Amino acid sequence: MRLPGLSKKQEQGQRWEQVAQAHLERHGLRLVQANFRCKAGEIDLVMRDGATLVFVEVRQRAARAHGGAAASITPTKVRRLVRAAELYLLRFPRTPPCRFDVVAIDAGQLDWIRNAIEV
Repeated sequence: MRLPGLSKKQEQGQRWEQVAQAHLERHGLRLVQANFRCKAGEIDLVMRDGATLVFVEVRQRAARAHGGAAASITPTKVRRLVRAAELYLLRFPRTPPCRFDVVAIDAGQLDWIRNAIEV
């Protein structure tokens, strides 16, 4: 059954984001917000790891060809993620400790990369 207003690709993306969220929650992270969208871009998952706010990018590829899911994060995508995170952080009176993680899923194999994006 298709979700209204979503393409097949978007539906698959949401399912993989749910898989990633469940994996991170099993490791003690807590969901703050899913699919934060703004003019600068989108953050798939915003989670808490203790006092640290974690911005999570979920990438999925059917195979590891061409470097796999993690390699699909381009410098342009990094700039968008960082800008979206900056806008998200405007809601806080003081900026909490933050990091950018990537959950890369290649051919069904999940790899959680902490501090994947250095800013």
